[in-house]
Amino acid sequence: MSGDRVGIVLVSHSAAVAAAVAELARGLAGGGDLAPVAAAGGGPDGGLGTSAALIAAAAQDVDAGAGVAVLVDLGSAVLTVKALLAEGDELPEGTRLVDAPFVEGAVAALVTASAGGDLDAVAAAASEAYAYRKV
Repeated sequence: MSGDRVGIVLVSHSAAVAAAVAELARGLAGGGDLAPVAAAGGGPDGGLGTSAALIAAAAQDVDAGAGVAVLVDLGSAVLTVKALLAEGDELPEGTRLVDAPFVEGAVAALVTASAGGDLDAVAAAASEAYAYRKV
């Protein structure tokens, strides 16, 4: 049951990219009873961009009280999440912006959260994905 696990929000400038990375992470995490993960992609009009409202809604959707790890793709997504965190009332308590590569970090975060890792463990696993070597 995902009720006590860290939730994950994937923020991309593209709704399709955010949804695809969420789908990939779910598939690579092995299926079964996974931690909650939500995609928050695109701008408020459905085009490219970021939407504070979509990010906040996704965070609320995955929040089960154990924290929410937010992974982002590019610059203004970082700024949008930082602004939401600074406001303090839009995101659930225990929401954290995680410095991690978007795809590899999403997979590592979901695997760790699904195994019952706390927010610190999820953030560390996602961040450690920077060290994954491809050659």
